[in-house]
Amino acid sequence: MSQITVRATTGRPLGSSSSRRLRHEGRLPGVVYGRGADPVAVTVDHSELRDALKVETGMNTVFQLEIDGTPEKVIIKEVQRDPIRRMASHVDFLRVADDEPIKVKVPIKLTGVAKEVAEAGALVEQKLFELPIVVLPTAIPLSIDADVSELTLDSRIAVRDLNLPEGSVTRRKPNTTVAAPVATRASRQGAMGEAAAGAESAEAAAPSED
Repeated sequence: MSQITVRATTGRPLGSSSSRRLRHEGRLPGVVYGRGADPVAVTVDHSELRDALKVETGMNTVFQLEIDGTPEKVIIKEVQRDPIRRMASHVDFLRVADDEPIKVKVPIKLTGVAKEVAEAGALVEQKLFELPIVVLPTAIPLSIDADVSELTLDSRIAVRDLNLPEGSVTRRKPNTTVAAPVATRASRQGAMGEAAAGAESAEAAAPSED
């Protein structure tokens, strides 16, 4: 895939009123920082940045930010949004290098079919939807799979059960639940019915005192 490039310019005026004017003009104020270099205030075309992120990797896309013609390899660290309109109001770019790990949040995707859970009329509920990991920029996965095929009614999938990209680590607690079965009304009624039937069978099988 060809390298994604977004153009940026420096020398923007600082202050909330200037930022509002930039956004009204379709520009988005931001800051580039990281790797021991001084932070640089920039502006980018909002539409150009949005279009650049319309790829599978989304917010975890590593791309070239061409600052006044000089390319910097970056990733978006944070996007601040208007609390009411939810429109992007500011963006932080983090400088990256291929051989230096960075922290990113990766979506967790459930895979497989939990047959035992389904046969009992229960459902699999996803508790954790993304996982922060420290990984090389060149090894950021699109998602982290959580296979639920072997899930039972009395088990769960935790962070320790996930297969992370080679060389990556997470600071989430290993016992954090990712997915677990949850009883539905039908499964509870089924369990109650089985318990009642079991009790009736036991009563019928009991020796008579006559």
